Amino acid sequence: WHLAKSEDTLAQVQPICTTAINAFRILVLYLKPVTPMLAGKVQEFLQVSSLDYVTLNDTLLGHTIAPFTPLLTRIEMSDVEAMIQPEVTKIDNPSKSETATSIEPIAPECTIDDFTKVDLRVVTIVAAETVEGADKLLRLTLDLGGETRQVFSGIKAAYKAQDLVGRQTVMIANLAPRKMKFGVSEGMILAAGPGGSDIYLVEPDRGAKAGQRIR
Repeated sequence: WHLAKSEDTLAQVQPICTTAINAFRILVLYLKPVTPMLAGKVQEFLQVSSLDYVTLNDTLLGHTIAPFTPLLTRIEMSDVEAMIQPEVTKIDNPSKSETATSIEPIAPECTIDDFTKVDLRVVTIVAAETVEGADKLLRLTLDLGGETRQVFSGIKAAYKAQDLVGRQTVMIANLAPRKMKFGVSEGMILAAGPGGSDIYLVEPDRGAKAGQRIR
């Protein structure tokens, strides 16, 4: 710009611009594989038939180019910060009334002494079978770690008997035996869900052993 402002040095401007434009053409030629859209705009601006390695050594002399228009838009730092800013999606919290109706009400408060009276044990289901005449019950044989228990459980709608064999669950081991029409149930296994086919057995983490107490 300093040269262009003086009549004495104005003649030097065109050779400098010619060199810069030819250097720019070569640079864009090398970048064409990764910036094809930019290369297309430069090809139109320079008014050349192609930008490829065949024309690498060509020099634009005595050549008319198109009026300049911006080839790229400058990216402001604020735009970059907006791109890397973590997106926060607002999740509407359900109202208290909606939450209250989706879960069963919490039972009355108990003390730690009340809780320790319940002996929860890991058990392995070693046998499972349907109970003739019972629509909801399965007869489970449970390994309590050296002791075997029979438990009747109303999970027939949710589980097939053969699929339960070998699985572990949790039982109340000190629940008083209950005499039923089909036999004596010697405890209770734990499951979540409202009932019917919507029942989910409580299972210990991998590595738990039959007979281990849950505290």
